[in-house]
Amino acid sequence: MKKFLISSAVAAFAVTSAFAQTAASGEFYVVRDATTKKCTIVDKKPTTTTTTVVGDGVYKTRSEAETSMKSVKVCTEN
Repeated sequence: MKKFLISSAVAAFAVTSAFAQTAASGEFYVVRDATTKKCTIVDKKPTTTTTTVVGDGVYKTRSEAETSMKSVKVCTEN
């Protein structure tokens, strides 16, 4: 019984820590690829010259970035 409780506590701690790290990043960018002319959402600031940050810059949640991407003109026109 003790082993079960200890292993459950360790597993819960590991899951909580992983979730906290994911939630803490909180930076999303809408970027447009210059060659394909398509917009995507990334969780790290782009460092290449082939992509350009569009929209309002940094978003706290992926949902905010998705909403913004729908309203950015260069992302909606083909």
